[in-house]
Amino acid sequence: MPTIDHENALRAEGHRIVAGIDEAGRGPLAGPVCVAAVVLPDDFTHAVLNDSKQLSEVKRERLYEEITSDSRIRWHCVSIEPEEIDRINILQATWEGMRRAALGLQPVPDAALIDGKPVKRFPLHQVALVKGDSLSYSIAAASIIAKVTRDRLMVAMARQHPEYGFEIHKGYPTPAHLAALRQYGPCPHHRRSFGPVAQLELGLA
Repeated sequence: MPTIDHENALRAEGHRIVAGIDEAGRGPLAGPVCVAAVVLPDDFTHAVLNDSKQLSEVKRERLYEEITSDSRIRWHCVSIEPEEIDRINILQATWEGMRRAALGLQPVPDAALIDGKPVKRFPLHQVALVKGDSLSYSIAAASIIAKVTRDRLMVAMARQHPEYGFEIHKGYPTPAHLAALRQYGPCPHHRRSFGPVAQLELGLA
């Protein structure tokens, strides 16, 4: 289970405001990658908060409402759209989202805990934590916000393009999604640089 220990370690080093950062949606063939940054109170604790992938959709939704409505918690979430993902690639787009999410917080944090590996050209002091969403409360909170934000965007997208089933697979390359892609071709929300979509564009699929 996550703790507040990593945040407090950075505070003990003199970094007064510490944000946790996580993303959702690196792997899908459609939709944005969403990145959230969260600053929690120094004494934060929670009985349920965990990596968003370990929680049911109902629990994620409840935690999202709890986190985003708590006046003691500061958070910011950004979406990097498919057009930008295709232009700069998904890794660069994720890093750019992390930079924007961190700098979108007010006040701007002194340091950040980032899920995964270090981010190049990151504007703040950073500590990268592999599986950080199961180690750090602020990263876990960011994972909830990013995941729920993205899922809601994909459900809205499904109303525009019901033929793809975005509300079910959220853009990931499931057999049903790949079958719909072959039948209908890509829509404006698909990532043209991703293999299965690119192959269809070239007539190879």
